[in-house]
Amino acid sequence: MQKVKVLYVEDELYLGQIVKETLKSRNYDIWLVSDGALVVDAFKNFQPDICVLDVMLPNKDGFTLGKEILELDKEIPIIYLTAKTQAESAIKGLGIGAKDYIRKPFSIEELILRMENVLALSKGNDQDKSIFEFGHFSFSMINFELKSPTQHNTLSYKEAQLLNILLQHKNKKIEREKILKAVWGTDSFVNSRTLDVYINKLRKLLKEDTSINIKTLKGVGYCFIVD
Repeated sequence: MQKVKVLYVEDELYLGQIVKETLKSRNYDIWLVSDGALVVDAFKNFQPDICVLDVMLPNKDGFTLGKEILELDKEIPIIYLTAKTQAESAIKGLGIGAKDYIRKPFSIEELILRMENVLALSKGNDQDKSIFEFGHFSFSMINFELKSPTQHNTLSYKEAQLLNILLQHKNKKIEREKILKAVWGTDSFVNSRTLDVYINKLRKLLKEDTSINIKTLKGVGYCFIVD
């Protein structure tokens, strides 16, 4: 099986090396760059499957790099890495064409799950790969819009992330712990209770279509059923 090629841009060298070596041990092919001025050339030479870009970098910031990379390849998935205080800017950055962002500090498991999600979104036909069609609904990961013939809702970022991961595992079981780590980064008690609230909200938003059901698998997680 061919390795997934990841262009990883991070100027914190200690963190960068840890992430690089860990991902290599998980069978990813990694090119680590620490200077924003070197990223575009690295992209051209490496031709990655996905880019993971820190926002704050020397010489050129991650948002500028994202625009330049997407001009070279409009289909390349990009994930931003941001400090907590940069979250609002990162959400705006999704409008540039990036698929996701992760707040620092993050776990390797969270990073891998996020990469798997955006890579899955990038596969498929020639239609807009960020839009899901299911039952009576359509859902856009670009603007977090959930639409049906009778309603139009804009989800919060976390709600959109939750619906995204459920759709990625449609008609399959997905463990509660996996959802928590993918959406919140940890499976703490507080986040677990928050997940319950978000699941209930999604159920209410989707209840008009009886072919859709978020089934609770006691002691395991959920199954997002679409008949």
